Amino acid sequence: MPTVSALRRAVLFAALAAPLAALAFPDKPIEWVVPYPAGGGSDVVARTLAEPMGKLLGVTIIVNNKPGAATNIGADYVAKGKADGHLMLTADTATLAANPSLYAKLPYNAEKDFAPVGLMTRFPMLLVVNTGVPAKNLAEFLAWAKRQPQGITYATPGAGSPHHLATELFRERSGLALTHVPYRGAAPAVQDVIGGQVPFMFADTASAYPHILSGKLRALAVASPKRVSGFETVPTLQEQGVKDFEAYAWQGLVVPAATPAQAIAALNKALLAALDTTAVKARFQTLGLEAIPSSPQQMAAYAKSEREKWGKVIRANDIRLD
Repeated sequence: MPTVSALRRAVLFAALAAPLAALAFPDKPIEWVVPYPAGGGSDVVARTLAEPMGKLLGVTIIVNNKPGAATNIGADYVAKGKADGHLMLTADTATLAANPSLYAKLPYNAEKDFAPVGLMTRFPMLLVVNTGVPAKNLAEFLAWAKRQPQGITYATPGAGSPHHLATELFRERSGLALTHVPYRGAAPAVQDVIGGQVPFMFADTASAYPHILSGKLRALAVASPKRVSGFETVPTLQEQGVKDFEAYAWQGLVVPAATPAQAIAALNKALLAALDTTAVKARFQTLGLEAIPSSPQQMAAYAKSEREKWGKVIRANDIRLD
């Protein structure tokens, strides 16, 4: 029979061992929620990074697409999920920067319900048209669009997406009569532009690249200050007379707010290492993507500045989604 002293030692050992065991991370597969359908740029980035991150962490990372409601369905799912580091969300311009101004009430709080892990990438935006549009450059596109008596429609991956906000900024600068046609993700939006149901959109480079390469889409301009690697033949909007126009889609990785700091640090370390691998760099370069590795603190500051920037555009154009 153990002595009192031995029992005390056993209790003390158990008390000390419990926190150490709790720090074991990760100890099961990680769920990565993408709030867009499969096949779009967000999905491509998550699947490109999930494999090397999983290898570095020693577990499988499962990508789970939960599209809808301008990313709010996926964001709400993660905000209310278990905060143990095994649940992550691709959080983008819509989730963290635009939706707080677009909606009077959200099922989540963009500032309080998530803890940043780190920024991942920026997607340059391309103005693309279907091949039936008789325009080879921006001037020809503007002239054609202004001849349409009812104006023209444009596609986006969803209301409040960075693609939507970029087009609203373009409408403001160009004076065109445009009607928004929101889709449930970039892939279906791009398909309808290809099919001619909608004549144009601002598409991110990851979603548009294979279709530009195959000749199914024509890229007229890039919404960046300078030409994009992999799309060097596409002139910028600024080169074609639209001054000071810059629009990107960006993405970062977040977890539920109460996730332990040790888990966040481990995820950030794996993310930074994955972004630095040769395979990921090559894939991003092919798709015209810019890696933007950061600390959690840098991501928080960036998201705040983007909220302020796009909040002004949303209020100036009186864009509301509820």
